[in-house]
Amino acid sequence: MEISGPPQGEVSVPAPIARVAGGRPAVAVWLNNRGGTAFRLGEGELYAKWAPAGADLDLAAEAERLAWAAQYTPVPRPVDHGSDPDGSWLVTEGLPGESAVSPRWQGDPGTAVRALGRGLRALHDRLPVDACPFSWSVELRRGHPDVPADLPDPPAVDRLVVCHGDACAPNTLLDADGSWAAHVDLGALGLADRWADLAIGAWSTTLNYGPGWEELYYASYGVAPDRERIAYYRRLGGLS
Repeated sequence: MEISGPPQGEVSVPAPIARVAGGRPAVAVWLNNRGGTAFRLGEGELYAKWAPAGADLDLAAEAERLAWAAQYTPVPRPVDHGSDPDGSWLVTEGLPGESAVSPRWQGDPGTAVRALGRGLRALHDRLPVDACPFSWSVELRRGHPDVPADLPDPPAVDRLVVCHGDACAPNTLLDADGSWAAHVDLGALGLADRWADLAIGAWSTTLNYGPGWEELYYASYGVAPDRERIAYYRRLGGLS
């Protein structure tokens, strides 16, 4: 499971991102431990992701997933993507809303956690399973370095949905009134048991807001905690 966060200190702007910015400021706003960087271009009308060569990030695949999901629910719409020998990039339209882990919402975790649970439920309800061409199944994920070699077979699927693929708190945007507004970072979006998202989403509430919020997260989604599936999908995601 990758842990991401705002950059600490100055981050150089890769040449392709500078070209896309076209003279507008390009400010690094997010880093992840797989080597990727997200930049805000101008006043936020566009955002750009950069993955240096060798990074475990497939931005072309994310562009494809965003274009599909944008037909059904608020996500960033891709406007450009490409690659060169140094890396690859993905440019998307900006969205209204503020990260669920911004200082404002870290200071009001109850509101944020309710929005996270409701937002994930809305995503699962809106994205059509029968029309989804992408998978995030256990079988597909086996073999990743974070997945234990002795991982048993998964529990029977509770409800098959189109999962976000990284349903951590930073990947939900909230409106000013505290309701969920949109989802971002859908590079792993695909069909899986809803608990693959729920287990990680609830875990991220402790990481971002402190202990004691998981029950509210599940209640806001509208489900009782399933301890067996939570434990399984956290282990699949590389969490103890």
